[in-house]
Amino acid sequence: QVQLVESGGGSVQPGGSLRLSCAVSGSRFSINVMTWYRQFPGKPRELVASIDRSGSTNYTDSVKGRFTISRDNAKKTSYLQMNSLKPEDTAVYYCGALIVVKNFWGQGTQVTVSS
Repeated sequence: QVQLVESGGGSVQPGGSLRLSCAVSGSRFSINVMTWYRQFPGKPRELVASIDRSGSTNYTDSVKGRFTISRDNAKKTSYLQMNSLKPEDTAVYYCGALIVVKNFWGQGTQVTVSS
């Protein structure tokens, strides 16, 4: 059974940094695309960043230049380095993994940016 376990969320002051991690287990297949989404209260989940197996990345405009997505294929782990955090980044962050043709999700981790 595929499982995604996130870690690294928490509270930070504006301008601070956090690093989220997402470890994938239970799959014998390689992971095509790894993603990070976030969800604001009362809003649908939105894509923050994605990275494919070759390392090509995409970011939503609001995080470009501040967030960096990376992955370690051997460890089946993705990372989201978040710098220069703003209060509007406060959300629940979810990692995703596209394995073959199915997308799997982590349980979500809260990120709160507040002074």
